[in-house]
Formats: sequence, structure tokens, C-alpha cells
Amino acid sequence: MTKTNKIIYWIATAWLALGMFSTGLQQLFSGNPEEGFTANLGYPAYFLTIIGVWKILGAIAVLVPRFPLIKEWAYAGFFFAMTGAAFSHVATSTADKMFPSLLLLALTIISWYFRPADRRVILANINK
Repeated sequence: MTKTNKIIYWIATAWLALGMFSTGLQQLFSGNPEEGFTANLGYPAYFLTIIGVWKILGAIAVLVPRFPLIKEWAYAGFFFAMTGAAFSHVATSTADKMFPSLLLLALTIISWYFRPADRRVILANINK
């Protein structure tokens, strides 16, 4: 891995983890979710708790060394959550507010693409 790729990886990963961790905390400790942004999108209040916990755990997973399979799951969860958030904004005519989810989606893809070899899942050759 080149030094440039390593720098790109760590910048994208740090911003991704910070974004997911902070929005996860916000979703866990928001005031009254019944009147908030998520209710306007049509989701129940408990959905914030579920997504908040998984965002925090995923942010930790992409930062800690080892455990490449858990990292893959975290990246997949981030991808699904952010594409779902972007689509929810489009579907509810609030597309002007989907920039944060698109930014976190881009950071997810960049971090995943530039991850070092020791943070990748190595699949066994099944044709042996």
C-alpha cells in the first residue's frame, strides 16, 4: 500500500467514524424523537435507538485493528443505512437535506476501497 493510499484511508476512515459516532450519539440522546426529523420521514421513534447503537458499534469496528469480517459488516451496514437515508429523503421530498447521508456514503466507499490488506477479508480458495 502506498503512503498516499494510507493517508487517504485514514482521513476517510477518521471522518467516517467521527460522523457515524456523533450521529449515533445524537440519535440515541435526541430530545423528543416523535416530533423530530425521523418522524417526518415516517419512521417510528425506536428506529433511532437501533440505528444509533449500530452506528456507534460500526464506528468502533472500523477503527480497531484486526477483525476484518466485523469491519466488512460495519461497512455494509453503513452503506445500507446511508443509501436508505438518502432514498428516504428523496421519497419524502426532503432531498435538500440528504447531503450528510451522501457525504457519509462517500466516506464509507472511500474508506472501504482504500483499506489496507490486514483489514480485508481473505477468502479461502474453495476450488482446492
